[in-house]
Amino acid sequence: MTFFKFLLIALCFIILAYTALAVANDGPNLFATTLPSVLAFGWPGQFHVDFVTYLLLSGIWVAWRHEFSISGVILGVLASQLGMIFLSIYLLIAINKANGDMHEVLMGPARVNS
Repeated sequence: MTFFKFLLIALCFIILAYTALAVANDGPNLFATTLPSVLAFGWPGQFHVDFVTYLLLSGIWVAWRHEFSISGVILGVLASQLGMIFLSIYLLIAINKANGDMHEVLMGPARVNS
């Protein structure tokens, strides 16, 4: 579990640093660079579409884990918009709250305790 936590922290910082560099180089408008590649139907576009589906699944899982409560839906939207920056922090918090019980991390405390 220690290695997994370290990995989550490292991934968060790597993505934050890369994002800062990307914004500095290309500006904050992500869609200006990604949308043309998606519409070109090449490998860069395929990667972006694949990544967006991951983000949607991540958001749905987070909302489901919170039983689609208002806070769960808000967290799900954040997960689908912020990607690994959000998910790494979210998982670190969930792991700590569950005392490392991955069943609870994956299913949510309400499903495990019922």
